[in-house]
Amino acid sequence: MRKNLWFWLTVVLAAAALVASAILLVDYVRPAPVFCDAGGGCGKVKETVFARPFGVPLPAIGLIGVLGIGLAALVPGRVARIAQAALAVVGGAVALFLFGIQAKMGALCPFCAVVDGASIGLAAIAILRWRKAWDPPRGRLVPTASAVGLVASIGVPFAVGFQLRAIPGDVPAVIAEEMRASGRGKVTVVDFVDFECPFCRMTHAELTPLLEPRKDKVRVARKHVPLRMHPHAMDAAKAACCGEALGKGDAMADALFHAPPNELTPEGCERLAVQQGLALEKFRACVKDPATEARIEKDKETFRAVKGHGLPTIWVDGTKLEGAQDRETLAATLDEAIRAL
Repeated sequence: MRKNLWFWLTVVLAAAALVASAILLVDYVRPAPVFCDAGGGCGKVKETVFARPFGVPLPAIGLIGVLGIGLAALVPGRVARIAQAALAVVGGAVALFLFGIQAKMGALCPFCAVVDGASIGLAAIAILRWRKAWDPPRGRLVPTASAVGLVASIGVPFAVGFQLRAIPGDVPAVIAEEMRASGRGKVTVVDFVDFECPFCRMTHAELTPLLEPRKDKVRVARKHVPLRMHPHAMDAAKAACCGEALGKGDAMADALFHAPPNELTPEGCERLAVQQGLALEKFRACVKDPATEARIEKDKETFRAVKGHGLPTIWVDGTKLEGAQDRETLAATLDEAIRAL
């Protein structure tokens, strides 16, 4: 009974170490991290001389070593016990060394800690197995199922990690969140606007024709920053939010940009909503809903979070454009971001 407990503990620790190693390896080979914080402990460890011994990513070495330990644990016999103990002792020693390096740096990589902690545990169990001459449970089912589990521990992080977007660490968190929402294969345009702002109107006129031929590659997230100096900006922002909520976001925003500013009154916004095919009663209810104003306040907070100074401000993935933009600049920025996908 006791040896079976140690066997299952070996499988669990190996699986945990393999998941963490695979996560680290994804971040080592992607152009930007998708799991780790680039400015945190993972990023700091990645910059050390120990991160790529002989040019090989350290997580790849760890992954191979832990997989070897796990597979050896599934095989009966003296040779398998010796192989498991040898690999595990080396891995445990390296883990202790890496813990020391992180302590000296004053930085902790959480995924590294999982790998290193599991490796030390695997070393202790492997030595115990070698001394007690324990073998895995008899039969094929348990070793086969365990082997499948160990391989899945590698495959799942790889499958997820190579589908997530790699976002540079210098991109503000709120912009990175929008980029992740777009998924891989699409550029994210985060457009901070005030519908009365003349420069926002100019930039909208230049940007809109560029979006249609690129619609399969671009997602627009419009954020509303109605300025107090514009008397109808808040009414227009509420109308735009309700247009989005009722399925006519782009059409309503376009109508608001093209309407004369003095017609962006509550009544004028209602006329525009009806022209876009929105149900008037639903539109009115949405405008009065406190959640609509709360959404606008959240957009303002996002604008402050990205250190916005004036309108329009547009982020095209990680590139920030402030002030009125001509069509050539917008087109070049969009195409560069699309090429980088």
